[in-house]
Amino acid sequence: MLLERFYPDHEVNSAYSIDYASLYSKGKRAIIYDVDNTLVPHGAPADDRAKALFASLREIGYQTLLLSNNKEPRVKSFSDAVGSTYIFKAGKPGIKGYQKAMERMGSDPATTIFVGDQLFTDVWGAKKAGIDTYLVKPIHPKEEIQIVLKRVLERIVLYFYHKKIKK
Repeated sequence: MLLERFYPDHEVNSAYSIDYASLYSKGKRAIIYDVDNTLVPHGAPADDRAKALFASLREIGYQTLLLSNNKEPRVKSFSDAVGSTYIFKAGKPGIKGYQKAMERMGSDPATTIFVGDQLFTDVWGAKKAGIDTYLVKPIHPKEEIQIVLKRVLERIVLYFYHKKIKK
């Protein structure tokens, strides 16, 4: 089915509810994150929860990278606050940003996971790059109009995805 290319490998409530220690024990070593509405509300600075998450990931042994289509000032300030590397204007859903991210972290698709809130940019791009994907619920409902329009289409895709996983 055409829609299956957009299906996430995993669907979770939040980037903060993933059992990262368990994934590490299964061989995962690198995590690529989207920023806006995945880790904090759109445009918000890194909060204590985000800083604590990245500190715990470093403690476990993970390499992390923020992959965003946003401009550098936005991504760099968040990155500096959480202590992660980043790629801005990543061109998601194109796969080059994902490949560059893995190259920088010294990982490959088998050892990398991707965490994001959008099917048509985040998840689709990561899947094309062969990376295990985690779709999270958007943190905040207030979004730019082009994202609001994409959410309508996402609901259709997720309807069929949920129907398939119930079988």
